[in-house]
Amino acid sequence: MLKIKYFFCLVIPFFISCSDEDEQYVNVPLDFTIPSNFPDLAYNIDGNRPTEKGFELGKKLFYDGRLASDGLVSCGFCHLQANAFTHHGHTVSHGVGDALGTRNAPPIQNMAFQSIYMYDGTAENLDLQPIIPLTSAIEMNGDLNAILKMMKEDKEYQKLFGQAFEDKAITTENMLKALSQFMVMMVSSNSKFDKYRRNETGGTFSSDELAGYNLFKSKCASCHATDLMTDNSFRNNGLAVNPKVNDVGRYKVTEIVSDYYKFKVQSLRNVEVSAPYMHDGRFGTLEAVLNHYASGVNDSPTLDPILKQNGKLGIELSDTDKKQIIAFLKTLTDTQYLSDKRFSEF
Repeated sequence: MLKIKYFFCLVIPFFISCSDEDEQYVNVPLDFTIPSNFPDLAYNIDGNRPTEKGFELGKKLFYDGRLASDGLVSCGFCHLQANAFTHHGHTVSHGVGDALGTRNAPPIQNMAFQSIYMYDGTAENLDLQPIIPLTSAIEMNGDLNAILKMMKEDKEYQKLFGQAFEDKAITTENMLKALSQFMVMMVSSNSKFDKYRRNETGGTFSSDELAGYNLFKSKCASCHATDLMTDNSFRNNGLAVNPKVNDVGRYKVTEIVSDYYKFKVQSLRNVEVSAPYMHDGRFGTLEAVLNHYASGVNDSPTLDPILKQNGKLGIELSDTDKKQIIAFLKTLTDTQYLSDKRFSEF
């Protein structure tokens, strides 16, 4: 395992009044470990190194419904840990006032290994990404001035910001940095697949799992690349366009015609527990997803060339192929991550 350790002593002594006495707080840096089977970090960790108090503050913010206009819809409302921090069971996510969005909430995992976020790539910086759901009228509908006022009047936030940042300031910038510190530490890397890849105990594949892995490498890994299970690209995977929504995907950001109906390739880690699938949650099972690739791909000018070869649409998959690929996909479930108390609300 390659470790990035923070070889510095970030000791920031300062005093905050607590009852009748002053207490000294020391912000301890956290070690961040890159799993040996993972690629290099994409996030600039030197610009916002996670610390104990920064992480603690970020976690509190992540689960605080008061950041939303209704006081209820927190980040954690749409990102449930047991389901890889997705909005399990909802085709598209529900926000304040039970407002419906147009997209399914993507998982939160291994964020520090990504350089672009959201299904259409709207955000290119993890430190700024939370602004989108925070201020979206159909998600949290938050008002940054109101959020700052709330935090400045809250003794717990006063304490945590004072511990987490050298300037002690309760600002939007520090709030976003704390959320990033929380998300940077959210690494899922201890599935059966990871243990197989690292030759660790518990990583022995069954015959179906191994056959599924070999099929996956030949039929799926062009897009779901590396052990992160994504190449972080944007592709049109042949989904029929919903005319009521006409979600144009990446084109909405770039306005480049060749980006019509392209969406970010999502990681398949913990895919067993993160249904429903696709950007609009149209498929409820892994079987339905593979059926789409086998026989449901729609042709269009921006369809990914991988899905249209030799005049044929889709990927050739037998029933046995599908069964074995699903057996492999289930080895990507990281139960440790899904139950890690560090990331739990309670």
